[in-house]
This record gives sequence, structure tokens and C-alpha cells, in this order.
Amino acid sequence: MFTFKAFAFGVELDLNRIAQKLGISRKFRWEEPMKLNPVTITLSAAHDVEMVYLYYFGGVVFLNCSGDMIARFMDAISDFAESLKGQVQLPYQEEYHLEIDSQREPVIANEGAVMPHSNPLFLDIICFVIAKSVALERIEERIDVVFDEVEGVIARLGRGKIGISDQAMARLASSVLGFKFTSIAHIMVLDKPDFTWDNPQADRLYTTMASLFELNQRYAEIKHKSETLLDITEVFGSLSNARRSARLEWIIIILIAIEIALYLLQIFKHP
Repeated sequence: MFTFKAFAFGVELDLNRIAQKLGISRKFRWEEPMKLNPVTITLSAAHDVEMVYLYYFGGVVFLNCSGDMIARFMDAISDFAESLKGQVQLPYQEEYHLEIDSQREPVIANEGAVMPHSNPLFLDIICFVIAKSVALERIEERIDVVFDEVEGVIARLGRGKIGISDQAMARLASSVLGFKFTSIAHIMVLDKPDFTWDNPQADRLYTTMASLFELNQRYAEIKHKSETLLDITEVFGSLSNARRSARLEWIIIILIAIEIALYLLQIFKHP
């Protein structure tokens, strides 16, 4: 029985920088996880029973690790990744298990899977999918927070107040674009591991798990919400521009009025 527990950090991970601090000379491609021994904090070996998968989009998956082992690793890895210091609570998590039983037919479900034989690719796929899932959950919560903020602004608009500064609007647009970029480029939601093309069982496992965890549907929802928020920020931008234009017009009118008043004052002083 293989057990998996995935978490999502609140930040992305620079795997090559972490590797350098760990004394690991190899370079990691953007789609490649770093596999570590949770006790020695070194690259995992083929015979390791416990393992940790680190993904640069901020996902971490523990394979066959106890709660104490997870806690010790979290404490240790923060010494090699400054961005992880202070992250006491990790609310985004997912659990899964894989059972190997040659007497049973393959089964892939929400809580776990059964395979007739063991294959390291199965472990890689399960870790990849549940790491994506928790990372998406992090984005989903963040985008919901932004939606709540926008709803407050819209409510103020209903009362005739724009209620959002140019800086806040720029920050909002940056967050929305960040959601789309992170979900596409960093979490690789639409990408399938290369090795699945040559292994029908691995392909079936990935495709089924991606469907069970609704990766594509959740990505589509994030994309839709992001586009909606971008449309809203465009409206806010138009209103803000109109507000600035109106303010500028009033300033010009006031300056003209002052100039006329000064002119009339000069006339009355020197008839």
C-alpha cells in the first residue's frame, strides 16, 4: 500500500536554488519534480520507501510518510527555501492511496487506486495530479477573495461611489492576470506527462485521475472568473478615467474663472 499526502505552499519554489543549497548539482526542468528522501533531505534513491516530491508551482507530496516525518521535513526544508519560513499552516491538502494486488482488476477512484502490478510511473502520476489539485485549490480560494472584494466595490458603485483607487485597480488587474498565468504556466493544468504517451496504463491512470479531480473543469472555472474580473477592471478603468477627466475639466474651469476674476479685478483697480 502506498499512501500520498499533498500540500500546497503559498508560494512557488525555485527548485534549482533549493538544489544548490542542498549541494545537488543537477538542474531541474520546469516540469520536473525534485524527489527527496524526507529524512536525509537528499535526492531519493530507487530503494527508498518514503519520498517527497517538490514541484516548482508550490506543491509538495509525501509518499508513505508519517505525520512526524512530514513535520520534521517541513521544518528542515525551510532552512533551504527562505520563502517557506513562517508557513505554519498549510490548509490546502489532499490524500490518496495506491494498492498493488495482482488478483484484482485495475480500479481508479476518488480516494485511491488499485493496480495489478507496481510501476514507478504510477507514483509519479498520482503525485503530479494531487499536487495540481491542491495548487488549484489555493488559486480558487484566492480568486474567490478577489471576487468578494470586487462585489464590495460594485455595491459602492450602486450608491454612486467609485470607491477604488488607481493603485488598487492596478493591484486587482495584476492579481487576475497572475491567476491565469499561474494556472496555465505554473500548474501545467492542460499538460500531460510525456511518459504517458508510451504507456497505456499510465495514460489511463492520468486521464482518469485528472477527470476525477476535475482538473480541466476547475481550470475552466478559474479562467472564466479571471476573464470576468478582467472585464470588471476594464469598467473600473473607464470610470476612473472619466473621473480623472471630469476632475481635470473642473480644474481648468476653476483656473479660467480665477483668470477672469483677476482680469476684472485689474479693470476695477485701474479704470
